[in-house]
Amino acid sequence: MVTDRRILDQQIRDTVKQFAQVSATVGHAEHSGDLRRFIESGKKIIITTLQKFPFILDEIGNEHCGRRFAIIIDEAHSSQGGRTSAKMSMALSEAGAEDEDETFEDQINRLMEARKLLPNASYFAFTATPKNKTLEMFGEPDPQPDGTVKHRPFHSYTMKQAIQEGFILDVLANYTPVKSYYRLIKTIEDDPEFDVKKAQKKLRRFVEGHEYAIRLKTEIMVDHFHEQVIAKGKIGGQARAMVVTVSIERAIQYFHAFKAYLAERKSPYRAIVAFSGEHEYGGQQVTEASLNGFPSNQIADKIREDPYRFLICADKFQTGYDEPLLHTMYVDKVLSGVKAVQTLSRLNRAHPQKHDTFVLDFVNDPETIRKAFEPYYRTTILADETDPNKLHDLKADLDGYQVYAPEQVDELVRLYLSGADRDQLDPILDACVATYMEHLDEDGQVDFKGKAKAFLRTYNFLSSILPYTNTEWEKLSIFLNFLVPKLPAPKEEDLSKGILEAIDMDSYRVEKQASMRIALSDADAEIEPVPTVGGGHKPEPELDRLSNIIKAFNDQFGNIPWTNADRVRKLITEEIPARVAADTAYQNARKHSDKQNARIEHDKALVRVMTALLKDDTELFKQFSDNESFRRWLTDTIFALTYSEPGSAR
Repeated sequence: MVTDRRILDQQIRDTVKQFAQVSATVGHAEHSGDLRRFIESGKKIIITTLQKFPFILDEIGNEHCGRRFAIIIDEAHSSQGGRTSAKMSMALSEAGAEDEDETFEDQINRLMEARKLLPNASYFAFTATPKNKTLEMFGEPDPQPDGTVKHRPFHSYTMKQAIQEGFILDVLANYTPVKSYYRLIKTIEDDPEFDVKKAQKKLRRFVEGHEYAIRLKTEIMVDHFHEQVIAKGKIGGQARAMVVTVSIERAIQYFHAFKAYLAERKSPYRAIVAFSGEHEYGGQQVTEASLNGFPSNQIADKIREDPYRFLICADKFQTGYDEPLLHTMYVDKVLSGVKAVQTLSRLNRAHPQKHDTFVLDFVNDPETIRKAFEPYYRTTILADETDPNKLHDLKADLDGYQVYAPEQVDELVRLYLSGADRDQLDPILDACVATYMEHLDEDGQVDFKGKAKAFLRTYNFLSSILPYTNTEWEKLSIFLNFLVPKLPAPKEEDLSKGILEAIDMDSYRVEKQASMRIALSDADAEIEPVPTVGGGHKPEPELDRLSNIIKAFNDQFGNIPWTNADRVRKLITEEIPARVAADTAYQNARKHSDKQNARIEHDKALVRVMTALLKDDTELFKQFSDNESFRRWLTDTIFALTYSEPGSAR
């Protein structure tokens, strides 16, 4: 039983071990040595990760070759099609066995044969989001009258059926987009030119990662969780939330903002941050463990225990993570396609007390999310098979650039298969890189590298399912696997450099839109085959003046009036009173204390609210801080709007 993630590996192990009648026949391969021992001793059920197979290739004997295996692959969309799965095949197949008097040609043929689906194994691949190569590799061919060959899953239990039968929840039933509005200003006298597209991306990153924006979004998430999740007793009061962020740095920013705001509102709850490796933040190296105060391998267990209620993630726990207590997701990352489905589906696990889920999305629009989910709601069908003839075209194009000679390809592959050290391979590769740099212009470099990647992607997949073999393709595949990582990207001048030093954020606000149910089409959906195109050319940058770039940005993301009488009136009569009334300390004073103490807490709450408005409404804040008579009038007005005697109607 194979998967490609440790968290899934643990979940499968725990599930299988629940069956008492098979416990003696189950082996969980913690290390590659366990895996080798279990295979050799004929253990009936072996649970392992895909990554362990390469470690046993050189050590494992031939005793198991020719035995029959059933290979059960979980999350098959991400586990198959690469070189690691090819090494799994080699470890289990007769074709993977090495002959003593093997020639160079024999070695090439053995590699090609071993990469194919094994004749001595039955494959059972499970996935909720099948990719095109997964369907083509494991699905059933369905020839069409027009000559195309569709591929269908041999069995499907659809998302629609699972929702109807209560095995999972509909994560799109309560989806709330949040719109952000910004206003940027120019802070320099000059009006230099910048690359428009790159500048727009940098400006968006700047405003969404600005300390004020992070703080404001944190308040929205924490307040929503307390008022709409905890206060309403979701999952019997046990509900947890996941915060999905765009990067490790952003996740750490949110972790500190959550920590500060939870303490400020005297919340009993805490957040956990999840990311891989070490990261420099605030001038020092930090890890999950150093920030959370406990080892990384305890995160999945700790989030089930109080006081931990928020899991702030950067590319971790977004696929395969199985936690029924997850109820709410706050999304601050662009999601589309399979990634959107996998990420939001972390909420769909059923629990006896779980009746709904909630998504609050700061970045994506409902239509993007609908398009992402649509192909997987009913049965997913592959529209056509991958065309292997495209490999002929790609190889011809690559050969035509004359970056490498056939003799260089043969020599490198021969050295590699004979076990030569890397320092024997590098001179051949370096000579090819020199040719690439000297003889190809920027467009040529982009095209060659793109087509080389397309060849590797297509061949690595097709080599598992083609009924025939092609020695030249196999040799070029080995060669390009070494060459492509050494090819430098075309030197690209950053024509947006310096723009962040020339601007500042004048105002920022977010506005929750109406909560909605995203409806999906009730029909089978088709996906396109594995792409076999590559290459291209370097796009020409579009330059414009800083003032125009800022104006376009403000028009797109800040298209509301910022300073006018209507805005101020709405603030004073609706928004400020609502935020002051929602302040926890003021609420407690209103309920449990006298009017004098309530007024003290009210005044403190109003100062906090007005400080938070500093970026959005500088004119109003300036009047509040500098004009004593205005401050007194505003304080009296807001108190009158928000205070009522305990037990009376306001």
